[in-house]
Amino acid sequence: MIRHTVAFRLKHESGTAAEHDFLLAARELSKIEGVRKFECLRQTSRKNQFTFGLSMEFADAAAYAFYSNHPDHAAFVQNRWIPEVAEFMEIDYEPCHV
Repeated sequence: MIRHTVAFRLKHESGTAAEHDFLLAARELSKIEGVRKFECLRQTSRKNQFTFGLSMEFADAAAYAFYSNHPDHAAFVQNRWIPEVAEFMEIDYEPCHV
């Protein structure tokens, strides 16, 4: 299993229609085959500069690669992510077997 996460801050002002529209567009990524346990999250602490997070799981590396290379994901990155995200941090996890 791979858990793909990204914490980010948008260029849009908080509570605006533009912010809402971006988050709705991000939710569409959950429709890509292989995406499981998709969550769109709002940061609640002030421990970092990020305001939102996305989290999703994939059964394996092949499912994650399919998502990463999917045309809908590529279009979202080019048309929404790059122009609208101010900064982000991406972290991908696999379970520790200890």
